[in-house]
Amino acid sequence: MPDSVPVLYSDSALIVVDKAAGLLAVPGRGEHLQDCIAARVKALFADALVVHRLDQATSGLMVLARGAAAQRALSRAFADRHVAKRYVAVVDGLMVDEAGSIDLPLAADWLNRPRQRVDAQRGKASLTHWRVLARDLAARTTRVELEPVTGRSHQLRVHLLAIGHAIVGDALYTGTPNAPRLMLHASALTIPHPLDARPLNFVSAVPF
Repeated sequence: MPDSVPVLYSDSALIVVDKAAGLLAVPGRGEHLQDCIAARVKALFADALVVHRLDQATSGLMVLARGAAAQRALSRAFADRHVAKRYVAVVDGLMVDEAGSIDLPLAADWLNRPRQRVDAQRGKASLTHWRVLARDLAARTTRVELEPVTGRSHQLRVHLLAIGHAIVGDALYTGTPNAPRLMLHASALTIPHPLDARPLNFVSAVPF
C-alpha cells in the first residue's frame, strides 16, 4: 500500500525511501509481481522515476527522481561515481583481515539466471572495498561495512562469496537459507543534489 512507503526525504527533484527486504524495486513479469517500491512511490509522487535499484532481498536506501531532467542528472551522478554508497552485511566465517578490497570482474551466469559470476574473460571490472565492524565468535560470522565502487548486479553478494564469506541468508548463491532474510542493508548514501550539486547525506538504521 502507498502509505507503507517509508519516505525519508523529498523535494522538487528527488525522493529517498527506505526499502524493505522482500519488496521489489521495480515491477517484475506477471500480475503478481507488480507491487514494488517504484509503484508505491509513484502513487504518492506522480512524477517519480527510478534512478537505481536494490535487489529484492536487500533493504535500505533507494533514490528516485522527480521528472526526466532530475532522472538524467541523478543517473549521470551514479554513472560518474559521484555517489557514495555504504552497506552493512553479516557474512559467514570470521574474516582474518580488518579491511580489504575485492577486484574481480563480473558477468551474467546465463545458464543460472539471474545469478552473476566472476568471469575473467567476459566480466566487467568490479571493485568492492570492505572493513570489519565486528566478529561474532559464537556464530562464526563477521559484520562488515561494504563500499561498492562499481554498481554491478549482485556485486556484493558475488564478491563476498568469491572470497569465501557468503552473505548470511543468501539462498540464491548458497542454496540453503541460513537466516530469515539476506543480511545486506544499504545503510548510507551521499548524493549530489540534481539542481545545485550540493551533497545530501542519508542514513538508515540496520534492521539486523
